[in-house]
Amino acid sequence: MNFKLIRTLVFTVVAVFMIGQSVQADVVDDIKKRGKLIVGVKADYKPYGFRDTSGKIVGIEPELAQDVADMLGVKLELVPVVASNRMEFLKQGKIDLMIATMTDRPDRAKMVFILQPNYYSSGTNVLATKKAGLKNWEDLRGKPVCGIQGAFYNKRTAQEFGADILAFKGTAEVLNALQQGRCIGFVYDDSFIIAKLQDPQWADYEMPLPTMDDAPWGLAVKHGEYRFYGMMSEMIMKWHADGRIIELEKKFGITPTPFAVMMNKKYSDKK
Repeated sequence: MNFKLIRTLVFTVVAVFMIGQSVQADVVDDIKKRGKLIVGVKADYKPYGFRDTSGKIVGIEPELAQDVADMLGVKLELVPVVASNRMEFLKQGKIDLMIATMTDRPDRAKMVFILQPNYYSSGTNVLATKKAGLKNWEDLRGKPVCGIQGAFYNKRTAQEFGADILAFKGTAEVLNALQQGRCIGFVYDDSFIIAKLQDPQWADYEMPLPTMDDAPWGLAVKHGEYRFYGMMSEMIMKWHADGRIIELEKKFGITPTPFAVMMNKKYSDKK
């Protein structure tokens, strides 16, 4: 199956979805009329979305958002979101598109339209102080562990491994609490932790546990935005085929992840 055939199938599926749907305003037309694409991204999750020294939001996902704006021929506005509000912002129309490190899960697909194929992947691990001497997940039992409000892995870490979760709104608050010794570790995406450990400031910390629950990330649009869904699905396939994700990983100091390499091979072979 070649890349052109995959693209055709995507638009065929989108067309089928549209049959029988009520006529409604199309977000693509709204974006072009407005002259601006509004994208929700992280601003506290280096290197995927973070603020540079000038306060500007930069990173892998903001660059992907710029690709979309360029494709549509409009300006780009980035809106900072966190795990606890990103889906609501999309549902409420505060953003047109979400590119915000969101794991693709069935419960979330009921709330927002998660695009296929997925664009990235990560698993769950812990950024821990070396003094804690963690070796396995059971070592968290009865110990304070910091987390992000709304992150799905907080529940498992608490229920299955007995950790005492202290949840915060954003990563800045969590990292501050970790350095203050309020928790022994930070349960979060291994992709974030790997990038953080490249910073000399975190030389006394480690990622000592085996990664669990490796899961893909999904971009999202509002339910019902079938045309935008089709356009974005094609764009994700092009990112993979052209090696755009790998290019951005290298730009921001990340060794190309197995998922990005696998998807590049999958889609470049089908061009």
